Amino acid sequence: MKHKIIIIFLLFASLINAQEEKKSYSLSLQEAIEHALQNNYTAINASKDIEIAKKKKWETTTIGLPQLNANINYQNNFVLQKSVVPAEFFGGNPGEFAEVEFGTKHNMTANATLSQLIFDGSYLVGLQSAKVYLEISQNAKEKTDLEIRSIVINSYGNVLLARESAKVLNENKISLEKTLFETNETYKNGLVEEENVEQLQITLSQVNSSLSNANRRAEIALNMLKLVLGIDIQEDLQLTDNLDNLATKNIDLSVLGSDFNVNNTIDYKIGQNKEESNRLLLKLEKSKALPSLSANVNFGYNAFGNEFQFFNQDQKWFNYSNLGVALNIPIFSSLGRTAKTQQAKIAYEQAKTELKETEQTLLLEYQNTKSDYEYSIEQYSFSKENLRLSERIEKKQQVKFKEGLSSSFEYTEAQRQLYSAQQTYLQAMIDVINKKTALDKITNNK
Repeated sequence: MKHKIIIIFLLFASLINAQEEKKSYSLSLQEAIEHALQNNYTAINASKDIEIAKKKKWETTTIGLPQLNANINYQNNFVLQKSVVPAEFFGGNPGEFAEVEFGTKHNMTANATLSQLIFDGSYLVGLQSAKVYLEISQNAKEKTDLEIRSIVINSYGNVLLARESAKVLNENKISLEKTLFETNETYKNGLVEEENVEQLQITLSQVNSSLSNANRRAEIALNMLKLVLGIDIQEDLQLTDNLDNLATKNIDLSVLGSDFNVNNTIDYKIGQNKEESNRLLLKLEKSKALPSLSANVNFGYNAFGNEFQFFNQDQKWFNYSNLGVALNIPIFSSLGRTAKTQQAKIAYEQAKTELKETEQTLLLEYQNTKSDYEYSIEQYSFSKENLRLSERIEKKQQVKFKEGLSSSFEYTEAQRQLYSAQQTYLQAMIDVINKKTALDKITNNK
């Protein structure tokens, strides 16, 4: 019994600790973007790719630096190799051969080699390629950051949209329930037809269904945002910005008149990286036709014996050393190098063509994105005015309906028009935010 109580106490204590360790976040949109750039899983790996590229660059650099290697070799000749020599060397008969063994049972060698690359065209190209590789990783990180920024803004906006939608639907529900109650009471007094009550009940049922769906979408959207931010789904996240303020902040007509420089876009920079990489590959293939020169210095000691006594003080070691220079001159490869060079040249030409295509694609994409943003601002203005008019119409129809001057069908149509205008206005706000984000993304505006 005592053990059960202890186990229950420990479980209870661990549960309390888990609750205490649960983090809570309160973030504006800008704070959410900054948090994601540091904690998003893809952003973390993109930063690590840059670190890998830096190490790769140093690895390539060390190829041309002095290299020192040492090794120790031990050989146990438990059966010595035999050779034959004329027997007459040892007083034997002419024409006969005698078996002899050369060497000792134990051999040991210790040596060190210092090598230095003096000239190699491939190494020089490799240094340039390592620099480009680092630039590719940095540009990939920048593109990842832009993608994450866009995803965070869209996800943040989706949460606000779902919550605002639920808020509006809840207000509609409260208003509709009041009207339904009043109409039902009037029906009981025999002043209106039952159809009026039934029509309002249908509308209320639809609003309740939409409200339930909006609440579910809000929860899912919030969890999606947590995933993008690198926050555990079980942790608490509060959003401090609201949809209306964000929409207003993202209405900037000055960007519509600004010039677009394709060279500043990240996709064009990545295209330039590819072109430069293929240019270096062509240069690499050409460099393979150049001679390469290297030098090395060897220092070593040998020891021999029929007994393993290499660690004894009286063991005799024989030292040796040498200096070597190697010059490798490519002469003829049956046109193999030429074929590889031509392949690299074609790939380089393809990269230049792709870069031109990227430039034209970005120019067209900018025009489309700019047009979409301009249209979203117009729709925002129109939907705002339409909402105001729909609210006035609905209120007038509500008064007429209560006074018996209009039918339930006319009132219901006014309600549906209002509900549609409300959702259109909310969608217009989120469109302004998303279209501005898309425009900032293509122009590399942070």
